[in-house]
Amino acid sequence: MKAPVDLAAVLAAIDEPWSPRTVAVLNDYDLRVVHTRGEFTRHSHPETDEVFLVLSGSLTIRMDDGDVTLGPGQLYVVPRGTPHQPCSPDGAQVLLVEPSATVNTGDNPGALTAERRVVEP
Repeated sequence: MKAPVDLAAVLAAIDEPWSPRTVAVLNDYDLRVVHTRGEFTRHSHPETDEVFLVLSGSLTIRMDDGDVTLGPGQLYVVPRGTPHQPCSPDGAQVLLVEPSATVNTGDNPGALTAERRVVEP
């Protein structure tokens, strides 16, 4: 990294929900920020866990074993292979940590599948 990353500035430049931006790379992992609003695609990541850290707003992760609702400053790890569906009726700003090759819609590609976008500070 050449300079610190201003997460608020990156998030302010994102105009579409569910369009993650990679703000840093740590070894082979991306740190991605995303605006959430409404329901995302139900999917899983057979090869990796996925970390959700809510920066602002509220995010619910729907899973077969029960929903997990996160508020600002709360973090949850979805275990690899676990079907989940993030949803956020009022919207949230979220930091995700996952391997760089991970596709946002996992094993269920569709209209919300986003290509990897790296933001340069």
